[in-house]
Amino acid sequence: MLYFTSAVVIIYVFWLVLSGHYTPLLLAIGAVSSLLVVALGTRMAVIDREGHPIDLLGRAVWFWPWLLLEIIRSGLSVSKIILSPSLPISPTLINVQATQKSAVGLVTYANSITLTPGTVSVEVEGSEITVHAITHAGAQDLAGGGMDRTVTRFEGAKE
Repeated sequence: MLYFTSAVVIIYVFWLVLSGHYTPLLLAIGAVSSLLVVALGTRMAVIDREGHPIDLLGRAVWFWPWLLLEIIRSGLSVSKIILSPSLPISPTLINVQATQKSAVGLVTYANSITLTPGTVSVEVEGSEITVHAITHAGAQDLAGGGMDRTVTRFEGAKE
């Protein structure tokens, strides 16, 4: 019921923002439309935890700032490498083991790797992610498992 209700509210608010018309008739039509869309989506089995992970919202309050800080930290590191006259890169391809228990957690981990400058998730196969890193040190930092543990904690699984 949480997924159904939150999906209706999100779709209705999105409709209100895009509509810009707030007469009683249009507000009622928007509400009915939102209910019908979510009812059809539920019947088609497209509204579930994977497609609408509303239960992660509370943990996202600390995860997003952490990820932003990691992106900034890595961005500064990559900028130093680029601006260095000797360009000290050592491209490395590694496989990291993911400990996430759900598809949402695994995708969040792979996307977090790719969002962090200097690393790209190349392939996800099972619970193993192939990562290209611009430096060997960056690859070793990722292999240390800090980001994996943080994403596992975000997804709500036990470490």
